[in-house]
Amino acid sequence: MGERTQYTPGTFSWTDLSTTDQDAAKAFYSGLFGWEANDMPAGEGVVYSMMQIDGKDVAAIAPQQQEQREAGVPPMWQSYVTVESADAALERAKELGATVHAPAIDVLEAGRMGVVQDPQGAYFIVWEPKRHIGAGLVNVNGGLTWNELATPDLDAAAEFYGGLFGWSTASMEGPIPYLVIRNGESSNGGITHPQPPGVPPHWLVYFGIEDLDAGLAKVAELGGKALTPAIAIGMGRIGVIQDPQGAVFALFEGELDP
Repeated sequence: MGERTQYTPGTFSWTDLSTTDQDAAKAFYSGLFGWEANDMPAGEGVVYSMMQIDGKDVAAIAPQQQEQREAGVPPMWQSYVTVESADAALERAKELGATVHAPAIDVLEAGRMGVVQDPQGAYFIVWEPKRHIGAGLVNVNGGLTWNELATPDLDAAAEFYGGLFGWSTASMEGPIPYLVIRNGESSNGGITHPQPPGVPPHWLVYFGIEDLDAGLAKVAELGGKALTPAIAIGMGRIGVIQDPQGAVFALFEGELDP
């Protein structure tokens, strides 16, 4: 079991879904992964639903902010990277050519965060943990397993994130260019070109699944849809999914790191 009590800075540690229908999304993902919701108050009439497996946090589902809805921003899964200091990380991101969308803010006593758009256009969140380290369980069925950047310029992206988080990258052989991200000695995600070409740059969140074919069938039963068929990738198989509200994520079937 991939239980976690802390994350090394530079590691993907959390993901949450910003959606237009929180209750429907909770039903979809609970049906797909067996998640249980622990609703935490997050303002007047608003809850932040911590989704859990065996009582351990694996992700969260939250209502999309009204200004995002009015701007036509689609529901999306957001990728969080642990840092020692959110303020310092945001300053460094700006020095490297990124756009910081707001100063760092405290999320009650859970931690401190900031939203960044990298120079190619992909969004991510830096997370300075306090009481909430991130996911307490990863690399299991229904747990966060991988984060993948789709971007038109792999080398520029590797340079930016290397300068920000100290990541290194290594090319992986295959039919399309692919860089494996390493944070110290640990694999920490990948960088590839958008598919199909022209898709805006973005970070894609992967969750583990024991049986991809059964998972794809369950997705359809629950009202979602597969954007790709099952794809063999050497160490396993993947499928890209769109949930009923429109958020995109991926499933991975294969051997998972502890």
